[in-house]
Amino acid sequence: MTTEAPPPSFPFTAADPLEPPEEYVRMREDGAPTRITLPSGDPAWLATRYEDVRTVLADPRFSREAITAPGAPKVFPIARGAKSIIVMDPPEHSRLRRLVSYAFSVRRMEQLRPRVEDIAQGLLTAMEKAGPPADLVAGVTQPLPIMVICEMLGVPYEEVDQFRTWTDLMLSFDAGRRDEVIEARDRLNAYLAELIAAKRGRPTDDLLMVLINARDEGDRLSEEELVAFAFTLLGAGYHATTAAMTHVMLRLLRHPEWMRTLRDKPELLPEAGEELLRLSQAGGGVGALRIATQDVELGGVLIRAGDAVLPSTTAANRDPGVFADPDAYDPAREQNHHITFGHGIHYCLGAQLSRIELRIVLETVLARFPDLRLAVREEELEWRTGTSFARPERLPVTW
Repeated sequence: MTTEAPPPSFPFTAADPLEPPEEYVRMREDGAPTRITLPSGDPAWLATRYEDVRTVLADPRFSREAITAPGAPKVFPIARGAKSIIVMDPPEHSRLRRLVSYAFSVRRMEQLRPRVEDIAQGLLTAMEKAGPPADLVAGVTQPLPIMVICEMLGVPYEEVDQFRTWTDLMLSFDAGRRDEVIEARDRLNAYLAELIAAKRGRPTDDLLMVLINARDEGDRLSEEELVAFAFTLLGAGYHATTAAMTHVMLRLLRHPEWMRTLRDKPELLPEAGEELLRLSQAGGGVGALRIATQDVELGGVLIRAGDAVLPSTTAANRDPGVFADPDAYDPAREQNHHITFGHGIHYCLGAQLSRIELRIVLETVLARFPDLRLAVREEELEWRTGTSFARPERLPVTW
């Protein structure tokens, strides 16, 4: 009598944190979704091929909202709130997305570019004055996106240490920290409720005020949706970007010849930025879980109604059937249709802002610090794991 081996635990551990785990290669070659065990202990299917991942992200038969149902499979210690836009299906998702889509349009994001440049230059000036060695995470890749999203929302930046701790905890998928995650959620919600009440008493000119007015004057969202929206924009507004920028900078520090080329030929930066985002392992799709609402065939496998499916964007971005020589860095790559920012109706609202922030960081860092290099051996870097966005805790550099 043979006993079937239990599904492997996800996420997998990679020998090199800048590269995908070996399991992805084997699973893509097998060509079909694979059974895994989520950090919560729940079973799921893992999709790794590009076309399968795009299907899960865009096909309405794979629901985001269904993960909030009692007893549904989940990644995180607590299910995401049902009133958050990131776990809504149409028509509710469409209604809320329309409220803020104008604020994240390409035109409005381009209008922000000068302010993002000012912030980046100010951070780099402070880092330069302090002298080497410096921590690129604490100095640039973390504060830049936080400062930008705080200004957009109208959240006091001087209170960043409070909400950063709470949002960090809420992105943990360590089941042993469930009580901490619940406490962090409750404290952040209370903080945002107080901030919203203060703005009602003294109106401001920012995105959070737009949402408050949509609640108070147009009744276009509930109070619970208002608080959830504020949390989503605040938390998602910097965690993903910080992780992506940190991964990109570490990859460039590993390859100084790439930095020299980009410094000498800045016209390559737009395409190089897209290629570096494609290669990044910062996300992994851990937060993209879907539930099949009916039986669906995916990659030759029958996914039953009620089954959880996790689409891995980082695995899909290395699919050799879509990207020639997928593990190679090719800043001149044509048809670079990576899905780092997702696909379908949940495509990242802040994708254009993240691109602008990354481009400006690359431009300013390469120009200000032509001899930038790691101040420690790469093996000495401590990585933040057990969270949606893995990255080095610190990135010590010198020049």
